[in-house]
Amino acid sequence: MSKPALPDARSGGRFDWNLLRTFLVIVQERSISAAAAKLHLTQSAVSQALKRLEDQLERRLIERHNSAFTITAAGEEVRRAAEAIHGNVSQLLTDVSQTEAEAVGRVHLLVASRIHSAVYDEFWADFHREYPRIEVQLDVLPSSEIVTLVQQRAATAGIALCRQIPKRLENKVFLQQRYALFCGRNHALFGRHDVRMDELLGENFVSFASDALGDSLSPLTIFRDQRGFNGRIVAASSQHDEVKRLLIAGFGIGCLPEHSVRADIEQGRLWRLPPGEGVCAVELHLLWHRDAQRTPAEMAFLKHFRDFIDGYSMTERLASRDGGA
Repeated sequence: MSKPALPDARSGGRFDWNLLRTFLVIVQERSISAAAAKLHLTQSAVSQALKRLEDQLERRLIERHNSAFTITAAGEEVRRAAEAIHGNVSQLLTDVSQTEAEAVGRVHLLVASRIHSAVYDEFWADFHREYPRIEVQLDVLPSSEIVTLVQQRAATAGIALCRQIPKRLENKVFLQQRYALFCGRNHALFGRHDVRMDELLGENFVSFASDALGDSLSPLTIFRDQRGFNGRIVAASSQHDEVKRLLIAGFGIGCLPEHSVRADIEQGRLWRLPPGEGVCAVELHLLWHRDAQRTPAEMAFLKHFRDFIDGYSMTERLASRDGGA
């Protein structure tokens, strides 16, 4: 006997795929009445569905004589085809559900000012290509506030300066930034190659607000204290670009991450001061709460960020957009 051909959707004929599901239940239950009970339908409705399927396929699928219930050879072929279709549809629904859960959602990231890294820029381009429907909110805050808010589970994650990782926060080192002393083009020390450390001790400082408070940038405070600096903090900001602006304006000397101001040095806006080895090294961490309930979008972000930056060395992560080290 030739195999029963399921209707081809391209032929223009209509085929009710629910008939296959009803047929599968009939076969599984080996009874019209039991199938009707399982499907919450009347026996008449189930019998009519079976008849419609047999009419469409032009084959007898089930033989019923008194209490006997026999699946015909054609019925076995249809059963196998129906099970395959049902399995594929079930897998499709699962895959679509998982894809939608991952591809749609919102990520709230708190970031320190300012992250100067071509790898970081490329991460966001890559993340958006991979998850174009995930919404992103980025808020720039002082590192101390970021740590507190992540502890309170008020955001997906944070990227912040952090010397000691608080309990229940997971972390991954993103950047290792070396800070150095600078002055701006309007400062008396600008352009001098013979500046000695003892000449700097009385100079006023432009500082990060968190440094003035002794928070995440306290190594800068420790450096000043150990070297015997006695100048006043005359200006402060929590924003990298504003600290740089005040330095260029000549308010005083101050510390910035070396890799973030290379262009300003080359273009004559800032001048590097002693000591030659810099002031201190500070690590920038990705932080997230260990016990937070995360959405699929947030889990996708954390995994994608960690996997992406693992593909680059620390030197590469600090590189500028033009490829300079």
